[in-house]
Amino acid sequence: MTAAVCVDVGSTYTKSALIDLGGARLIRRAEVPTTAGTDVLHGLDAAVAAVGGEGAELYVCSSAGGGLRLAVIGYEALVTAEAGHRVGLSAGAQVVHVAAGPLTGPGVTAVRAARPDVVLLAGGTDGGDGDTLLHNARRLASARFRVPVVVAGNAAVRPQAVESLTAGGVPVTETANVLPRIGVLDPLPARAAIRSVFLRHVIGGKRLSKGPRFGSLVRAATPDAVLAGVELLADRTGYGVLVVDVGGATTDVYSALIPDAESESGPRRDVAGTLWRARTVEGDLGVAVGAGGTRAAAVAEKLGGSLGDDRDLAAAAAVIALRRHARGHPEGPGRPRVGGRDLRDVRLVIGSGGVLRHGGGEHVLAAVLGDLAGGWQLPERARTVVDEQYVLAAAGLLAADHPEVAAGLLGDLERV
Repeated sequence: MTAAVCVDVGSTYTKSALIDLGGARLIRRAEVPTTAGTDVLHGLDAAVAAVGGEGAELYVCSSAGGGLRLAVIGYEALVTAEAGHRVGLSAGAQVVHVAAGPLTGPGVTAVRAARPDVVLLAGGTDGGDGDTLLHNARRLASARFRVPVVVAGNAAVRPQAVESLTAGGVPVTETANVLPRIGVLDPLPARAAIRSVFLRHVIGGKRLSKGPRFGSLVRAATPDAVLAGVELLADRTGYGVLVVDVGGATTDVYSALIPDAESESGPRRDVAGTLWRARTVEGDLGVAVGAGGTRAAAVAEKLGGSLGDDRDLAAAAAVIALRRHARGHPEGPGRPRVGGRDLRDVRLVIGSGGVLRHGGGEHVLAAVLGDLAGGWQLPERARTVVDEQYVLAAAGLLAADHPEVAAGLLGDLERV
């Protein structure tokens, strides 16, 4: 038998699956605690041994780095805080520090103390104030700041800010202004840049393992692997698929929609131009290290009820994550939401994550499909299923090298 082992190194558990490549079937699966406190390779090797996969080819994805810590530096306090929240939303980030105005020495110290994984450097509308953005870029550069910086400020001086940071050895990414005009927030380009940083961050790198072996084994960040599996499932079945994956540190939502032939002129023309495949990663929602963020978000979303156990936490995380995924965002104060996703035609809703696989799936998915006050377009006639065997990530990992095997693994999920 020719076999492969697919491994997902998560923030809480490391999951493994032994796959028969010739028969395109799952032989056995296991999960062990992730050993991030020592070296994640210990847990990875234990997970491989638990399925008898020693010597088999490894396909590894990772989300063990957890949620991304985002610091935001801008021009005006309230606008900067709002911009940071909008950019971090659904990009795997949670805002841990906000600074406004010209940075001082103590200001740089405060940014460092927040231990951000990435900094969003904003400031000034396009053609407006540029001095603050340039000052802050030079401050970070002269302070030998080594955390990645995403520059999303005044377009007129943004290249100079990038040049200063680059000259100072700061890892930098340039993107469009989050506040191009007064009263108009445009978070999407910066969110895409932050998401790219997040996908590198969750793999973990040297923070999780002492040697180079772990980094060489990881083929993808887990959200990328799962999205590949979701896309394959939607392509094979020809119907819309929605997945919510509740983890210890983050909650991820994936939707793969089928293009509507009437979208340009028919009753669904409001969704013309839709991004048919999408993923959002909520860095403040989880059931373990993310539990505090879930509770805070539940209060903000006015969700009633107690969040006393993991099932309730998972249900709240799933509901809030789906609201964020589907509702879109307001362009500015008092403006209508844009960028929402119409999920009415989704026919399969899949739940994933440890809490759902261990008995909480029905409770969580019922909460999701019963969210009538959530402000999003709920699926109208969808079947629900829990990814009990955790095959979506495995299928995504195998899709490029073994597409037929990947398709075979999805068989139990695709029957509607």
